Amino acid sequence: MCAARTAPEDLTISKAFDTQREQFSVASEKAVLVSVALPDRPWANEADPCDEIRGLVESAGATVVGQLTQKRQDVQLATYIGSGKVGELRELVEGAGADVVIFDNDLHPGQARNLEQALGIKVLDRSEVILDIFAGRARTAESKLQVELAQLEYSLPRLKQMWSHLSRQKGGGIGLRGPGETQLESDRRLVQHRIRDLKHKLNEVTARKEREVKSRSEEHTVSLVGYTNAGKSHLMNTLTKADVLVKNQLFSTLDTRTRQWHIRDWGRVLLSDTVGFIRDLPHHLVASFKATLSEARHAKLLLHVVDASSPQAEDHIRAVGAVLKELNCDQKPTILVLNKIDKLTDRALLTVLEAHHPRAVAVSGLTGEGIDRLEEAVMEALAAGFAEAEIVTDAGNGRVLAFLNAHAEVYRQEFRDEANEVVVRCHLPKHLLHHIAGPTVKVRFVEREKPAAAQAERESA
Repeated sequence: MCAARTAPEDLTISKAFDTQREQFSVASEKAVLVSVALPDRPWANEADPCDEIRGLVESAGATVVGQLTQKRQDVQLATYIGSGKVGELRELVEGAGADVVIFDNDLHPGQARNLEQALGIKVLDRSEVILDIFAGRARTAESKLQVELAQLEYSLPRLKQMWSHLSRQKGGGIGLRGPGETQLESDRRLVQHRIRDLKHKLNEVTARKEREVKSRSEEHTVSLVGYTNAGKSHLMNTLTKADVLVKNQLFSTLDTRTRQWHIRDWGRVLLSDTVGFIRDLPHHLVASFKATLSEARHAKLLLHVVDASSPQAEDHIRAVGAVLKELNCDQKPTILVLNKIDKLTDRALLTVLEAHHPRAVAVSGLTGEGIDRLEEAVMEALAAGFAEAEIVTDAGNGRVLAFLNAHAEVYRQEFRDEANEVVVRCHLPKHLLHHIAGPTVKVRFVEREKPAAAQAERESA
């Protein structure tokens, strides 16, 4: 049943609101960074606390002109940092001629509003910068819908702050009383309406994606997951000999790509690349990208790719683990892949990682080093969920024969006229065996047959 069509004007947020959303872009602006360490959120890199947020801000197109750091036991409710630090930040902003202050923390709407009033320029937090980057990277209609939904859900409780900022930009021409308040309420209603519309559209996309992914249930499906810029796309190119876009930038991949990966002595695997994760990835973004991440949720095996050359590799592993838990993927069979070992100037980093993760596989997506070991690990992991079987049934059992040809990798079929039966040698997922169970069906498990040998036998038959 189709949802009632919404009038076009009901889905049009005011031009003023569109202008406000543009104000949260940081492209071509001068930015001062602020990073606050708390007992439950310590710095990932003590030597350079702003390392990651600097990379995010520069990926968004801004120029970093200064930074301020502080360790606190708790946050100041009104401005996140204390009044003394606010004064120090104001001097830094004025001296650097900054256009925007960006916190490597998530701010409440009131905190951002109070800071903007104290500093006289716009203030953004970590989540807003990530959303801005995603908006700039979105290319397909699906990813644009996903990013828009995440932006609107994040912006909804911050509308008053956005209107306040626009009012200062216009010289006070738009206030929060009278007509301004009326427009604020109108925008709030229209944003809520647009959110409902986007969720409806994305639910349809998710349902379609789920059907597509589940239709490959009999296939060997493997999904690449990992921290942003861990080298997943480069590794995918090496494994599949494909030509997937590779850029040395954060979040270069927003849409899932699936390619065939042919593993020697095993056969075909469907390998999917997914959007990169990051520490404190906004919850709205994870929820919005549910359809895109369905590949990871339904894969038989995950390859968790880590940049082994990064001093923050362990923090990245934990951050990805947190997102996988949010997606209910944390119990899925997973191989940790220590990538970019060609970039290691000190192999001691790799030694430490391998000591902490003895089953990890070290590779280089660039040079191909370690790929053979990775393929062996993948074959071993996939074999646990599949069976090599010799199935005997009546020659007239069309249901079982059709099912095997549709859902299994059939190596050969042998008809025995004297017994009026057929013997099928195949490779299939164990969870499908109950579909062929019956009084006239006998199943015998055998050793795995190499695809190349099976193909040669079929060709000679």
